[in-house]
Amino acid sequence: MTKFLALLVLAAAAQAQQPLQLVICGDSTVAEYGEKTTQRGWGQYIQPYFQDTVKVTNLAKGGRSTKTFLNESLWGQALALKPAVILIQFGHNDSHEPKMPEATNAATDYSDYLRKFIDEARAIGAVPVLITPVQRRTKVDSLLPYMEAMKKVAAEKQVALIDLHASSGKLYKDLGEAETAKLEANKTDRTHFNEAGARAIAKLVMQELPALDPRLKKELKASPAQ
Repeated sequence: MTKFLALLVLAAAAQAQQPLQLVICGDSTVAEYGEKTTQRGWGQYIQPYFQDTVKVTNLAKGGRSTKTFLNESLWGQALALKPAVILIQFGHNDSHEPKMPEATNAATDYSDYLRKFIDEARAIGAVPVLITPVQRRTKVDSLLPYMEAMKKVAAEKQVALIDLHASSGKLYKDLGEAETAKLEANKTDRTHFNEAGARAIAKLVMQELPALDPRLKKELKASPAQ
């Protein structure tokens, strides 16, 4: 074997050993938090389900919508990592009052931003997975239009979708008010989670995610570290 061929073989072997990159894009319900707060996002608890052959990078950030995640170049950071899979959950901040800079309209610019994310993810060879916004624990569900819009875009673009809005709503109903309250970041927070809540939502995501990409299914741990 020539020296050139040997180098090619080594390069190919090194590339094969690189972990599969999974990037998470979203808002405060998904984001990572430090030890100074009890608040947690579900994105913090995806990595423990996988072997070291999968690397999870959570770029979710509090207060972000589809619009601001793009405008603040967070989406560009996601693409720059050249991930194999990108998880995308937005809707909470998109649903704010129209006068707010992060707000979007479910039927128009929100849907257009999702289409842009899908097209640009596919352009770099990544598999986009849309995740409907996790439910708020409130009587009025302002996220319904965004859940419905995301499902419509997913069908239109033939992209994988996890209906976290539905599964989280079922979880809260099954648990009941008192047990659901144990998942909350604090007694008055009807949106965010403590560690138990974030882990419970991550579990809902992981009940569906591996089946959407065979590569991920192959890299699951036999018993996730919790």
